[in-house]
Amino acid sequence: MHRVAVLALEGVAPFELGMPSRVFGNARAEDGSLLYEVTVCTPDGGPVATDAGFTIGSAAGPEALAAADTVIIPPTHAMPGLLRGEPLPAVLADALAAIRPGTRTVSICTGSEVLAAAGLLDGRTATTHWVHAPAFRRAFPRVRLDEDVLFVDDGDVLTSAGVAAGIDLCLHLIRADHGTAVANLAARLCVVPPWRDGGQAQYIERPVPEPTAATTTATRAWALERLAEPLTLDRLAAHARMSLRTFTRRFREEAGMTPVQWLTGQRLEVARHLLESSDLPVDLVAHRAGFGSANSLRQHMRSALGVSPTAYRRTFRPADGPAAGQARPRGARAGAAEPAPAG
Repeated sequence: MHRVAVLALEGVAPFELGMPSRVFGNARAEDGSLLYEVTVCTPDGGPVATDAGFTIGSAAGPEALAAADTVIIPPTHAMPGLLRGEPLPAVLADALAAIRPGTRTVSICTGSEVLAAAGLLDGRTATTHWVHAPAFRRAFPRVRLDEDVLFVDDGDVLTSAGVAAGIDLCLHLIRADHGTAVANLAARLCVVPPWRDGGQAQYIERPVPEPTAATTTATRAWALERLAEPLTLDRLAAHARMSLRTFTRRFREEAGMTPVQWLTGQRLEVARHLLESSDLPVDLVAHRAGFGSANSLRQHMRSALGVSPTAYRRTFRPADGPAAGQARPRGARAGAAEPAPAG
């Protein structure tokens, strides 16, 4: 079983602290067995005060970090000095030093400040809550900060933006470990959207449309039913009854990405599901997902996931089972159990 340690720090936000337990706790194999063991720990094993006015105990101390396959650091509001260049408290620095090399390390929201202060983000691309981005950039100039995205997967170190983006990142990890079907089921049990691409923009001071203003919502729903068809910008704009320029601008305001980026992401989800749950040839998967050709699907999957469709299928089809050293999508963990797809 994959071991997840969630590090609770003084001033931790309770919602984000409990989020990994809820999301990973809903990731199950076909037989209903749990795929993750989640443990909450503190740097010294003692209780910590939350930012909500109550104190929580802990199930473990730093030994949980040393045994973990994945370490998650939720946000804390009790260490503002990190953004002023102050070092980590000694007890926290010692606890982080217990993490084994190669352990997947994850931050939610301002938990990225802890990773940055520990030097774990130096030379890497990372994100944080957009409100803290200017101060973060000044405090940690060696980090390549991208505050416009929901989360960043940089291999064994992953960072997410505020609150709900942490849910997106947890589901992304489940998807990378066990495939789309398991992640989608976990999302349904949590009653949250199963997928928002990490490259989707954070919701930064976007105006709410007037109630009478036309939106692209209906067109997006219409397009999801026709992903296998050619969907040009002109056709989408015509369905929305907008000019091409107005449609493109409004789509980006509402979805946080361009129509082409959105379509590509949705088609990749269809392709991933078909590769996991069917024996369809790659060229037919490409056609049904709307990519037109197997070559186009290969290019998009290599760009987004770092693997070919065939390698992706080998990773997540239990009949074959991934062989040692076999290619996995970016972020996937070697040695994780491979459940049969649910659908």
